[in-house]
Amino acid sequence: MTKRIALATSAEHPGLHEHDLPLVDALEKAGLDPVAEVWSDPSVDWSSYDAVLLRSVWDYHLRYDEFTEWLAVVDKAGVPMLNDTGLVRWSGDKRYLLELRERGVAIVPSQIAAGECLREVVTGLAGQGIVVKPTVGAGAAHTIRGIAGSAELDQAIAELPDTVYLVQPFQQQVQTDGEWSLVFIDGEFSHAVVQRPVAGDYRVQLMHGGTATVTEPSAAVLESAQAILAAAGRPLYARVDGLVVNGRFLLMELELIEPYLFFPQAPEAVEKLAAAAAQRV
Repeated sequence: MTKRIALATSAEHPGLHEHDLPLVDALEKAGLDPVAEVWSDPSVDWSSYDAVLLRSVWDYHLRYDEFTEWLAVVDKAGVPMLNDTGLVRWSGDKRYLLELRERGVAIVPSQIAAGECLREVVTGLAGQGIVVKPTVGAGAAHTIRGIAGSAELDQAIAELPDTVYLVQPFQQQVQTDGEWSLVFIDGEFSHAVVQRPVAGDYRVQLMHGGTATVTEPSAAVLESAQAILAAAGRPLYARVDGLVVNGRFLLMELELIEPYLFFPQAPEAVEKLAAAAAQRV
């Protein structure tokens, strides 16, 4: 009997993203029956599936409590999630960066702050270019950049939602050299791109006009990314995002939930993911 795999999407994007469509064919060739299902749809019987593969769950950070409750529902149904729910919970809040730092991973310097503490942290960085982003967030939502202590940044902070934030010094390398994204499938390196923002911006995401160019990483960058990934075990898929600063790779994010995997730039990765998923179902 063919095993069924749910490809989790979101209410605003119930169908698969066009770049994920080749994955359907690849999963079918791997012997699976893939079906797109909205993660927040209460009518879905998750127990009728043999596995759940997270894809375009792009609203998870906006409904994070509900999302984590859904993870518990899938767990209770006894259905394996790819990546597993433990990794998803861990990586859903960027405070994991500080945990990785304690394990010896080089990260972009980061502080965690909320409420009045956020203002205190920013005040302590007066005159420096900084970036403030939610610890639970995606797509640069509610992310701001400016000079700490400036009236403009103070106003921007005042308009932010009341939540927990990550405060980091702005890294010029984002604009000059670009941000590395290294994709791993079943623990093995697949491909890498360098993402660059449009002139004058700092957001590298394609939705903000950024570009992505397939690039072969140096041995040092690849080794650093592999060491970072090892801290998360062996996820089905992962994207390691970081910068090279003074010759050292610094982690910005370890994407284990719904990362864009740059299938158009590396179409061979589709079959790799499908084959790896079939091994786990």
